[in-house]
Amino acid sequence: MVHPPNDDPTWWRDAVIYEVYVRSFADGDGDGTGDLAGVRSRLPYLRDLGVDALWFTPWYASPMADGGYDVADYRAIDPAFGTLAEAEALIAEALDLGIRTIVDVVPNHVSDQHPWFRAALAAGPGSPERERFWFHPGAGPDGAGIPTHWESSFGGETWTRTTNPDGTPGEWYLHLFTAQQPDLNWTHPDVWAEHEDVLRFWFDRGVAGIRIDSAALLVKDPALPELPAAGSSPVPGGHPHLDRDELHDVYRAWRKVADSYAGTRVLVGEVWLDDAERFAAYLRPDEMHTAFNFDVMAQPWDAAALRASVDRTLAAHRGVGAPATWVLSNHDVTRPVTRYGRADSSFAFAAKRAGTPTDLDLGTRRARAAALLTAALPGSLYLYQGDELGLPEVEDLPPEAVQDPMHERSGGVDPGRDGCRVPLPWSGDRPPYGFSAAGPAGPGTEPLAPWLPQPADWAGRTVAAQEADPGSMLRLYRAALALRRAEPGLGDGDLRWLDAGPGVLAFARGDVLCVVNLSAGPVALPPHAGVLLASGPVDGAVLDPDTAAWLRAVPA
Repeated sequence: MVHPPNDDPTWWRDAVIYEVYVRSFADGDGDGTGDLAGVRSRLPYLRDLGVDALWFTPWYASPMADGGYDVADYRAIDPAFGTLAEAEALIAEALDLGIRTIVDVVPNHVSDQHPWFRAALAAGPGSPERERFWFHPGAGPDGAGIPTHWESSFGGETWTRTTNPDGTPGEWYLHLFTAQQPDLNWTHPDVWAEHEDVLRFWFDRGVAGIRIDSAALLVKDPALPELPAAGSSPVPGGHPHLDRDELHDVYRAWRKVADSYAGTRVLVGEVWLDDAERFAAYLRPDEMHTAFNFDVMAQPWDAAALRASVDRTLAAHRGVGAPATWVLSNHDVTRPVTRYGRADSSFAFAAKRAGTPTDLDLGTRRARAAALLTAALPGSLYLYQGDELGLPEVEDLPPEAVQDPMHERSGGVDPGRDGCRVPLPWSGDRPPYGFSAAGPAGPGTEPLAPWLPQPADWAGRTVAAQEADPGSMLRLYRAALALRRAEPGLGDGDLRWLDAGPGVLAFARGDVLCVVNLSAGPVALPPHAGVLLASGPVDGAVLDPDTAAWLRAVPA
C-alpha cells in the first residue's frame, strides 16, 4: 500500500480515514477499556488495511457522561486512555507508517466538570464567569418557568436549573445535549480565544486535522426565541440554534489558524443539514476543507434513491470546489450489516427502535456491495472501526450495561448507540477475543471483562479468522483500498454514469467501471476487459442481486 507523501498538500481530497473509538479499539493494559497503548500496538494492522489517516473520537479528560464528548480538559488525555506523552508518540509513530491523525474538537459545549463551568457555578448570577455560558433567570416572577422549549438532540429538555448555595432554586443553564454538557456562549471572546488555542495545541503536536463535532450548533440567537410552531420552519440562517449565519465567522478564523501551519492541516465538519446549499457554504475555500456527507448513509438500499443522493452530493460540493466525503456509519449510527438487512434499510435517529427484525445474511451481502460503491465514488472515504470486519449491531446488550445517554433520556424508547461501540474482536474463540492482550497484572494474567460485553458468536468475525479467509469482509476491504490507491481513476476526480438498467447503479471512473446490482434478479454486466474486484461471486457476464463489481473498461 502506497500512502500519499507526508508533504502532499492535497492528501485530504481522496484520503481513506479510519475512525478510532479508542474505548473499544484495543486494550493495552488489560483493564477492559481500550487505550492508546492498544492503538499503538495495532498500528501495523491499520497500515496493512490501507488507511491514510486516523480520526480519534475524544480522548481527552472526561467524566464520560457522553462517551467523552463531555470534555473537561482539552490539553490532557483521560487517564483511562493513557497520557499526553503517549498521544504524542502515537501521532509520530502513525506518521512514520504514512498515517496521519485527526482529533475531535467539541466546540458547542464542555463538561459540567470543566473548570470554566465549575467557576461559573461558584461565582453566581451576573458574574463574568457565567457569561461564557447561557445562564438565564427563568420565566415568570419566581424564575420557575423553563426559558425555552427547545428539544435536546438526545430527547428531553435543554435547560437545567441550578441550586444556590443556600439550597434555593437558582438560574437555568442551556445544554443542547445532556445536562452534563453545558453549551458555550460563542458571543464571548474567551470562547473564541480558547478554541483557537486548542487548535494550536494539537497542531503543534503534529495532528493533520480537526474533526469539528456538532459544527452547525455553536451559535445561538441571543434573544433565545422559541422555535416556530409545528408546520412552519425558520428562514434560512434564522434558526435559534442551528446553522446560523454567524457560524461562518468562527470557521473562517479557524481556517486562518490551520493555514498558518506548514503542510495542509484540515478542518472536517460534522454538519447535519438537509439544505445542500447551506451545507456547501461551510466548504467555501476560506472555511472547512470537508464535511461529513450523511445523505448517502441515510438512504435505503434503493438504486434511484442512492443515485439521487450521489448526484445531490457531488453537485453541492462542485459549487465550492470541495471533495465529497462518503460515510456508511460511525460511532452514532446502526452498523450497515444490521441496517441493510431490515425492511426499512434507511437510517434516521428518530426511527431507531429495539427489536427491529433484520436479516444479517442479506445485510452482509449489501454491506459488502456498499463498501465497493462508496470506495469507488469521487472524494474521500470514512470507515468506522469494525465495519471492515462486518460486525453487526449488538442489539441484546444487558440493560445494566447500556451507558449511552440517548437511551436514558428517551425513556428507554431509543435503544442508544452502544450497540455499535462494542469492543473489537481480534483473535480467539471466546470473549474478549484478544481485545485485551493480557490482564492488568501482566503477561499470563486474565484481563478484566470489556467495558461492553461482546457476543458469544464472534469467533468467526475476529481479525485473525478473517485474515485466514480469502472471502472475508476484511480481505474485501483490504483489496478494495489497495486498488483504490493503485488505480489513478479512483479517489478524487470525476464520475460518469452509465445506463445499466433499472435497479442498477453503474458509473465509470477513468478506466474502472463500478456496477452495483440493487435489483431483485441477476443483471448483465456491461462490456468489460476483466473483473478487478467483486463483493460476491461473478458468474461470467452476470451480476447477482446485492452485489457490486469493479471492472476494467474495454480499451477505446
